Amino acid sequence: MAVQEGAAPEAAAGTAGEDTTVHRLKPNAIGLLGVVFMAVATAAPITAMTGNVPFMVSSGNGIGAPASYLVAMVVLAIFAVGFTSMAKHITSTGAFYGFISFGLGRTVGLASGLLATFAYVVFEPALIGIFSTFATTTLHDQTGVDVPWWAFAILMLAINATGTWFGVSVAEKLLVVLLATEVTILAAMAISVALHGGGPDGFTFGPVNPVNAFQGTSAGLGLFFAFWSWVGFESTAMYGEESRDPKKIIPKATMISVLGVGVFYVFVSWMAITGNGEAAAVEAASSSNPLALFFNPTEQYVGHWAVIVMQWLMITGSLACGMAFHNCAARYLYALGREGVLPSLQRTIGRTHPEHGSPHIAGLVQTVVSAVLLGAFWAAGKDPYTGTYVLLAILGTMAILVVQAVCSFAVLAYFRKNHPESRHWFRTFTAPLVGGLAMLAVVVLLVSNMGVAAGPESGSIVLKSTPWIVALIAVGGVAYAQYLKRRRPEGYALLGRTVLEETKER
Repeated sequence: MAVQEGAAPEAAAGTAGEDTTVHRLKPNAIGLLGVVFMAVATAAPITAMTGNVPFMVSSGNGIGAPASYLVAMVVLAIFAVGFTSMAKHITSTGAFYGFISFGLGRTVGLASGLLATFAYVVFEPALIGIFSTFATTTLHDQTGVDVPWWAFAILMLAINATGTWFGVSVAEKLLVVLLATEVTILAAMAISVALHGGGPDGFTFGPVNPVNAFQGTSAGLGLFFAFWSWVGFESTAMYGEESRDPKKIIPKATMISVLGVGVFYVFVSWMAITGNGEAAAVEAASSSNPLALFFNPTEQYVGHWAVIVMQWLMITGSLACGMAFHNCAARYLYALGREGVLPSLQRTIGRTHPEHGSPHIAGLVQTVVSAVLLGAFWAAGKDPYTGTYVLLAILGTMAILVVQAVCSFAVLAYFRKNHPESRHWFRTFTAPLVGGLAMLAVVVLLVSNMGVAAGPESGSIVLKSTPWIVALIAVGGVAYAQYLKRRRPEGYALLGRTVLEETKER
């Protein structure tokens, strides 16, 4: 089954086994830069830098943190080669769900789709946790006003729900502004350090020496945090149905996101360490205020005003990231819903707004789920940062890394059976093979280091249950797919098969 190219959001595109209209998202709503901004926003540059780099320097691979980003960028670029090769043939709002369904079959596709959906669903409340922490802390430090964190959580839930209701073009405009400001302030610090000839030790190249990515207190932890900083870049594929000329835009946007974010991460983290001086950088990152790793060079080379602005942009940056994840989760829920994984879902989360062409019901469901998760963690007495953010981020990251690995092998299988004209020894064989094995290695890094990554929550039941939760969802997906195959073969036949007609297999 395919969704007709250019059809109105409410137009019928065929039936999903029960004479039910299949809705599509609003076409031509977003261009290349919009897709790039949406994907980069999920990576949240200012949150990745200020939240991850100090921890990497103090407890990971020390001054080799920038080199970790260099290694991760190369690995993810290789993964993206295979990913984008498939994106030229399959355009699916379900992204991984659709890709894996075509490559490895509907059963593995549904299991992977449920895992990817679960990952994005839990990422939003995770980011709401860190957003609320940044907001309450900054407001208290700079104005003396105390506002409970849950008030900011409610605010972010409302903003995210509103953005998704009115369509991707509205979310895009807000994210462009938020993302541009956070990138600008980080770039100002990094460029200022570079223009001053480096820090107290001048320019040092140890931080970008790839060998140093594998040194330090815990190189595995540092490398994991580097990969963690990219989570969400693959979301480019899920905007294919809403983009202009997706066969060209999605591959370009994916590579721009991987390489652009990578170069930025390497440069900013390198200049932060250089601006402090290598020894002072480790000392700052290990202090009671690890953000000094960024605040010190910003104050010295840009000015105190920039430190104040950076603190506020940490709030807006986490807001942008959470909004992007909300959009991702809503689209995965919508993709599963419109194919009738459960028949009742077609009439609810599988519908689009008649005017805005947005997955409005799926967005509201995601808002409710996020609110319930936040309420549960609040009731359990978890801190919004060290509890909610860290635990849910690790849980979602494990799920999405497993799906990325499976997707690489799906690319291999897909091109072995289809499109001989597009087969290539590197793009459709070597790159996805290496990328898949590398993603599995990152999963191992996560499992072996998640206790340290969780910090004060290392003994949490949620953390200890993380691998089992991921495994349970995957097994549940396989079991339900087999149930559909036996009891509802017409529903099984549709799994992962709703794609734009122009990219439907011939």
